Amino acid sequence: MYTKVEQIDCIACGICQLKAPQIFDYQPDGIAFCKLDNNQGQQALPNQLLPQFKLAYQQCPTGAIKRRTKPF
Repeated sequence: MYTKVEQIDCIACGICQLKAPQIFDYQPDGIAFCKLDNNQGQQALPNQLLPQFKLAYQQCPTGAIKRRTKPF
């Protein structure tokens, strides 16, 4: 599983970082990004992080968190 944040859709609500702090963080302006590969969507999520990713993905109010089975 690969992920990145579609930053144009992010409203800086904080849910992703609360639910998956090992995956998501925020830029100084509050917009989220994937920490694993600086939001490039090229590094697979480690299996042990999938449960927290699922929580963040499901609760993102704008659908800004994207996922794919192959790199972006």
